[in-house]
This record gives sequence, structure tokens and C-alpha cells, in this order.
Amino acid sequence: MSLKIYTRTGDEGDTGLFGGGRVPKDHPRVAAYGDVDELSSALGVVRATPPAEFFDGLFESVQRDLFAIGGHLATPDPEKVARALEKAELSDMRVAELERVIDMADGELPPLRAFVLPAGTPKAAALHLARTVCRRAERSVVHLAHAEQVPALFLVYLNRLSDLLFTLARLANHRAGTADVTW
Repeated sequence: MSLKIYTRTGDEGDTGLFGGGRVPKDHPRVAAYGDVDELSSALGVVRATPPAEFFDGLFESVQRDLFAIGGHLATPDPEKVARALEKAELSDMRVAELERVIDMADGELPPLRAFVLPAGTPKAAALHLARTVCRRAERSVVHLAHAEQVPALFLVYLNRLSDLLFTLARLANHRAGTADVTW
């Protein structure tokens, strides 16, 4: 038995949350997990843009992290579905890993002396686009956190992820022999 793609339950502009309850599709919770989902899709574009081997394993693990974050954001009452969310745990170690990659990449790059325009190789441009989607997702999660419980780690993770995406965009250009376009 397979699940149907359409259920018709959201045809009037509301959606079901994981663990129960319904909210309008423009609710801050839906916006937050929707923006996180869009970020994961933007990373899918990054992964599909040559060179494919450029940090692909890292990007896949980040997509998994984002799926976990989205699962938590879609759950107003995590106690109700605690077992289902066990797979969606995120630790401080993930932020530390992002920081290690930023530091490694930064060590390979020339010093940053000007604002960088999102341009260069297709890989760098895709990373810059993912960075801006990440910043939007971060703003949406911050907005939700003003009204609802949101783990502080999610905000730290998204903030660090945008730094990583910026740094890797520069690194993609650098390794391809393409200079950053500065403002």
C-alpha cells in the first residue's frame, strides 16, 4: 500500500501538523518549516551542480539535519510524537563540524577584503543562492521562536550554515580559478 500524494485536506488553506492539530498555511510554524524545506531543496541544486564531489557528503548530511529541524518545527507538541522524533535529534557536534569546515576552507582562501557579489562558477552561484535561502529560513525560525518554543540550537545551526555556504561559495570559485566578484 502506498500513500496518496494528494489528500484534499488542505484545499481550504490549512494544514495538519505532526502530532496533531491544524493551522493556516501562512502560520509562522508552517512558514518556518517550509523555508527550511526550501533550503534543503536549494542544497539539492548545489549537489546537482558540477563538480558533484565538492563537499557532497557534507551537503547530504546537512539536508538530513534540515529534515530533522523541519520535523521538530512541524511538531507543536513533541511529547506526543517523541518516539517518531528520535531520528531527528541534532547535537552541538553538528555545529562544531560546520565550524571545522569553515575554518578549513577559510585557510585555503585569500583574505576577504570586500563585499562579495553572488557570482562566479555555477557551483558558487548555487551556493550563494542556498545561502540566501538559509538566511530566510533563519529569519522565519527566529520569527516563530518569538511566539513558540524553538530549540536554540536550531538558530545557531542555521546561522552557522549560512556562514558555511558563503565560505564554500568562495572556495568553489577559488578552486576553479575564478575570482570572487566584489562590490
